[in-house]
Amino acid sequence: MSTEQSVYYTYTESPIGPLLLTSDGSALTGLHFSTGDKARGAEAGWERREEPFRKVVKQLQEYFDGKRKEFDIQLQPNGTDFQLAVLDTLQQIPYGETWSYREVAEQIGNPKAVRAVGAANGRNPIAVIIPCHRVIGAGGDLTGFGGGLPAKEYLLALEANNSGLFG
Repeated sequence: MSTEQSVYYTYTESPIGPLLLTSDGSALTGLHFSTGDKARGAEAGWERREEPFRKVVKQLQEYFDGKRKEFDIQLQPNGTDFQLAVLDTLQQIPYGETWSYREVAEQIGNPKAVRAVGAANGRNPIAVIIPCHRVIGAGGDLTGFGGGLPAKEYLLALEANNSGLFG
């Protein structure tokens, strides 16, 4: 009896390029960029299916259309306890706002873990939905982003324009 779990995938188009979605059949396990520093493609043995992703694709389209500020998707990110704590904290950053890596470190109760927060943020397996793009450098600098800085700039501008905070 095999203990290996099936991985399902699909691609969806977005204003920041094609996105690779992965699932275990019950929860979203990945949202990856097809371009940029952390570009990823489907792996051998994965099964292409549309069904597990209908709700995700619909909510992503609403997000990119400026009509959705929160996602209602079952997520199953993979990571260490520390990484999962960082990912949980990222989901607390309000739409249209940004936090510094230091602020995230303080939120998880480890203010000296700024670099470790940066590393965990960079390993976010469910980009956009777990909003790692909302984390910026201490001086307000846009720092690395798996989909590339133009994608990060796009997401932050999209949220700023639809948050009601500006304009």
